[in-house]
Amino acid sequence: MTTTVMRFEHVVKQYGGGTLAVDDFDFSVRDGEFVSIVGPSGCGKSTLLKLIMGLEPLSGGSIEYSAAARSISAMTGMVFQQPLLLPWHTVLDNVLVPSALQSRSRRKADRGRALQLIGMLGLTDFVDSHPYQLSGGMQQRVGIARALLHDPRILLMDEPFGALDAMTRDQLTMDLLKIWEQDRKTVLFITHSISESVLLSDRVVVMTPRPGRIADVIDIDLPRPRTLGTINTPEFGDYARRIRRVLDGTEAVSS
Repeated sequence: MTTTVMRFEHVVKQYGGGTLAVDDFDFSVRDGEFVSIVGPSGCGKSTLLKLIMGLEPLSGGSIEYSAAARSISAMTGMVFQQPLLLPWHTVLDNVLVPSALQSRSRRKADRGRALQLIGMLGLTDFVDSHPYQLSGGMQQRVGIARALLHDPRILLMDEPFGALDAMTRDQLTMDLLKIWEQDRKTVLFITHSISESVLLSDRVVVMTPRPGRIADVIDIDLPRPRTLGTINTPEFGDYARRIRRVLDGTEAVSS
């Protein structure tokens, strides 16, 4: 039986002034699956990640974690929309930022893992470079390596490729799929891109405009490993059109 690592129980988030951002979000995330959340701007996608991380309080409902993921801060890595690198640090030092307060022995072990991740993401030649010397895609790779440093069980990604050009975005998508295939971390991925959500995911959660509710949950039954060529298959097109119909309101909302 597949383990549930995160359970949203009728989650509600209302900001001051009465703005209802998320309403009755009820969903379970399974261990090792890749879940994308897609929806229009302002529908509460990023708010959900803030609720998971405890950066915002719930207004209603609850978020429950499996016993193994009880310490959510220790078990979760976060990749932001922007890489948020320290400009005075090298690539290696930026990846090692989460280790800054650890013991000397821990930092030594983390250094080895950091170098491994930097190599996996194709940045070995830039290990001593500073952020201003890197392209936008390379900077985001550093952000991904930093999030993976402590081998989190759950990876949260908030539109990490949204600001990149199409070719760089495609390459990072393939990099992410390769990393995910290696150890099957649980990934919750926020995106505006329908094609990105279909290519990456086991399931796609489609949200309504604010207040964000679940319009549909779509199982993506495409064979893995996937490549950019997967986008050209008829099955891929069927999934993408279905998500578009839900977003456009021309397909029935799930009960």
